Amino acid sequence: MRQAILFQDEDGRWVAEVPSLPGCVSQGDTRDDALHNLQEAAELWIETMREQGQPIPGDSGTLEIAPIRVAEAG
Repeated sequence: MRQAILFQDEDGRWVAEVPSLPGCVSQGDTRDDALHNLQEAAELWIETMREQGQPIPGDSGTLEIAPIRVAEAG
């Protein structure tokens, strides 16, 4: 099972990504929509890599979200 990151963007849409599949990102109007769309995107991502003979990265199964302090310009 792969880990996903979900967050709401500045417009309130949900964004979802699979960190272990570089570039595998999707979105939706709701959290559930974003997860459903991400499931499809991840399956297509893996299918495409297999068709191209590319390796499929493993998933460590460990994901940590940590707050950081960023100085804002202005």
